[in-house]
Amino acid sequence: MLDSGVGTPEHWEHTKQISQGLGLFIHSLVGLDRETAKQDFGEVLSSSTASADQIEFINLIIDHLTHHGVMELGLLYESPFTDISSQGPEGVFGLNQVDALILVLENIYPAAAA
Repeated sequence: MLDSGVGTPEHWEHTKQISQGLGLFIHSLVGLDRETAKQDFGEVLSSSTASADQIEFINLIIDHLTHHGVMELGLLYESPFTDISSQGPEGVFGLNQVDALILVLENIYPAAAA
């Protein structure tokens, strides 16, 4: 980007610091590929027949990821997720599915930071 004349070294260093890394900054701009996100979360639903609420919950996560690139786990306990269940993911999924869902989200973060 510097070679293209976009910003200064100081600008990019500041951007990396406030974004917790250049990778996360870029992911925040371009988001995550929708198909990749669908594949990542397909495993969460593959062990049983998914309910409409479970599908909607996962789709909300995928929408967030495709717009923002990463997702803080705390957002699962805020609207629009709590509009489906006030308990967040625990009100929609079984314990093993919640663990799998959290694992997928936790794995996306370091991949985006790389």
